[in-house]
Parts: sequence; structure tokens; C-alpha cells
Amino acid sequence: MVFFTVNNIIKHFGGNAVLNGINMEIDKGKIYQLIGPNGSGKTTLINIISGMLKPDDGKIIFDGKDITYKSLYDTFNTGLVRTWQIPQPFVNLTTLENFVISSGNNSGESFLLAPLKSKWKKDEKKITDHALHIMEMVGLINQKDTLSQNLSGGQQKLLELGRAMMSDAKMILMDEPIAGVNPTLAHEIFEKISSICKRQKITFLIIEHRLDIALQYADYIFALNGGKIIAKGNPDDVMKHPNVIESYLGV
Repeated sequence: MVFFTVNNIIKHFGGNAVLNGINMEIDKGKIYQLIGPNGSGKTTLINIISGMLKPDDGKIIFDGKDITYKSLYDTFNTGLVRTWQIPQPFVNLTTLENFVISSGNNSGESFLLAPLKSKWKKDEKKITDHALHIMEMVGLINQKDTLSQNLSGGQQKLLELGRAMMSDAKMILMDEPIAGVNPTLAHEIFEKISSICKRQKITFLIIEHRLDIALQYADYIFALNGGKIIAKGNPDDVMKHPNVIESYLGV
């Protein structure tokens, strides 16, 4: 069974068709990338998939559930989680605290149980151990006591990835995870994503403009232009497609 399906998604803004019949099928445990020139509809599509926006028509099925009109919060609770192009950590918390607070499995957050430490002490230890494990996976274990505001831009991108994993995500939507990051760290970020995808079987759908780096790590590409998918397939075939060449180069 296909893990994630987008069926004929349509979205208009002010009478203009920003998305005009988008169809996608995604399998579990692979890295998919969404490419296209500025204004092609990529971020609008991610916003609709994540529940930030509602489509005018079409259907989205995730892990057997219809999530088309779910809110951002309800979509998150199904295991489909997004990160942001500009990281939004809790700046006055440490890296570890940012990870721990991203877990939703702490009974100590209950109004009734919060005063009763014996009821949630085991949960807190379990969550902290899980956070340290994920911090190791994303390469932030040495920064666990560092305030998140003091992390580098690239480290904050890894923090976003780790916080998404703390929510037990089945699929992660990422908007330009290597924007503004130097090439060495950009490769490190994608290497972490690739390793997590293989080890944890988490599916990724990633918007990225730095194709010279990003395409090396993609299993499958969807190319958008003018609100439509103009090509799809493995990276080599998509980048050779005449419609993709025209959309990027105008030739």
C-alpha cells in the first residue's frame, strides 16, 4: 500500500491557480525532493500537506488516513511533521531542553499529575534518554547544554530535525534544510537525514534549491512549475527532462 498520496490538489489565491491538479505517490522510508523555480508552488503544497492551508479541491491520504482538511496540530498528531526554513527553537532553553519539550509522552504535563512527581519521574527519564539518543543521531550531543540561541545556523537546522524526531514522526516535511549553510555542513545535514531515513524508516519530503548538494541524497524527485508537476522520477532522469531544463534555464 502507498504510504502517502496527494490526489488532484488545487489551490487558488485571488483567482490565480497556485496549484493546479497535483498528484503524488510516496512510499515509506525514502527521501523525496520537491524542486522547481521560485513561485512554482512548492511551499504552498507543503503548507497544504501539513495542514497550514486547506486545498480548494483534492485529497491527501497519509498512512491510510484522510488528512485533507485536518489542522496543523491534528496532522502533526498523525505522525506527519514539518520543519521550518527559519528554525524556531525556544531560544532560552538548552538544546537538550528543546528536545525534551518536543516529546508529547510526558504524563507530568497533565494538570492533575504535575504536582505528583512520583507519577511522571519515570516518563521524564525515559524521554531524556530518548532525547540524548536522538541528539547523538543528529550530531548535537556535544551541544546538549548549549542554549539553542548560541547554536550555529546549521546546528539549529539539525535541532529542528531532532525535535521532529522526538514527536515520533513517520514522515517529515522539510523546507530548505541547508539554506544559508556552508557546503561542508550542508552535506553533513543531508548525510544525517539519509542515515535517519535508512535506520528509522522515516520518510522525508524536502524542498531544496541547492540542487548540486541535495540531489546526491534523493531517491525520487518531483519537479514543479506553474503549479503543476512537470517531471518525476530518479534525479538523473528528472534533471535531463526538457521541461525541467526549460523551467530553470528558459531554453
